[in-house]
Amino acid sequence: MASTSLNGLIKQYFPATQSSPPSSESDAVELSRTLFPNEHYTDNEKVEIGQWVATSGHLGSPNEDEAKGADRLSSLNTHLSTRTTLLGHKPSIADVAVYSHLAPAIKTWTEEQRTGERGHHHIVRYVDFVQNAPLFGMSIKDEDKVAIDPNKILFTPKPIDPKEEKERKKKKREAAGAAEGKALVTDQNKKDKVKDTATCAKEAVKDAASGGAAAAAGKKEKKEKPPKPQKQPAKETALSPALIDLRVGHILKAVAHPNADSLYVSTIAVGDAPGTDNTSEYEGQVVRTVCSGLNGLVPLAEMQNRKIVAVCNLKPVTMRGIKSAAMVLAASPRLAEGEADNHAGPVELVSPPTEAKAGERILFDGWEGEPEGVLNPKKKVWEMCQVGFMTTEDLGVAFEVGRVEQLKGEAGEGKPALGRLRVKGGGECRVKSLKGATVR
Repeated sequence: MASTSLNGLIKQYFPATQSSPPSSESDAVELSRTLFPNEHYTDNEKVEIGQWVATSGHLGSPNEDEAKGADRLSSLNTHLSTRTTLLGHKPSIADVAVYSHLAPAIKTWTEEQRTGERGHHHIVRYVDFVQNAPLFGMSIKDEDKVAIDPNKILFTPKPIDPKEEKERKKKKREAAGAAEGKALVTDQNKKDKVKDTATCAKEAVKDAASGGAAAAAGKKEKKEKPPKPQKQPAKETALSPALIDLRVGHILKAVAHPNADSLYVSTIAVGDAPGTDNTSEYEGQVVRTVCSGLNGLVPLAEMQNRKIVAVCNLKPVTMRGIKSAAMVLAASPRLAEGEADNHAGPVELVSPPTEAKAGERILFDGWEGEPEGVLNPKKKVWEMCQVGFMTTEDLGVAFEVGRVEQLKGEAGEGKPALGRLRVKGGGECRVKSLKGATVR
């Protein structure tokens, strides 16, 4: 939704409020403060406001793909099942924007669509709250409101129990881990452990009793304990760019960081299973929030609804108040020896093939292998391998093994001098125009 539309909503629903036209979409937060001056918004809530404002234009739209529209409504209904407003309990301009698009659509819904077994009960309740609650204080004539009869409910959904919801998410994580062949600690493991401990305790009591009797009789010697087996040292994993989890990412939404002029905050789908750590749901998809220092280097328009290459197993970091759970791969000119990096650009995003799907694995030719779950920062795998990431004369992306000191000689023997970056079993990743550039 354009900023001028937000200003139009204020004139429509809050005619007594004086507001100047906002200069950018990021001013949705400022408009929220204008409407609700007593509210304080956290950094994450500021990002959420921008995301919901952008999403609002797709809700209830007759031009929207029917399946995608249904998914959006279902996702919103689930989101509102435990919330009074989009942010939980705080009002914002995002609620006004979402209401403006939902209200006309709900007026046309049947009773079954509203409160039937498969209806959107929470959306209906939310719309009724927004148009009537003093918390919002919206100026809407009674004849323009969505007519909702609170006594006319065809089906009463079971309230969501927080404990059950937590258990559901836990089962999703376990199912996802099982699908990937990862060992998970289950209740049975715990029971077995308790059982083993009890057995050991029982044996110890038995030994103590027999030992005491033997000492009294003076006939048996003290039983010697067998030596404990020595713990084998962990096997050292050979350095390889395959340890880095590179995947196709789909940026669903990008906004300016509310607290840093040089950062964007992107909502990116990278094929994670539901319940994965450091993920959330957005428009029915499992996503990660990613901060990138591309503001001023890559136009915000180029960050919208596009495929990128994401580094997915770096340790999450908090950047000016917002947790970032991945990194967007981009190319920039290689610095000359001794040259300072002033981050002036130019910068180009690395693009996977157009037909690639979010979550597909990306590897360098000749470097097969499974990635680490999370790279150990102390081992410097990313730092050591990244110096070999580069763009080629034909605008491809490759790994030049000769640039990595630790892979020179025997360690890199039998490997290609230049391994091209491509989707596993598919096409190559490319940049627009930068040749011989570094990629990071």
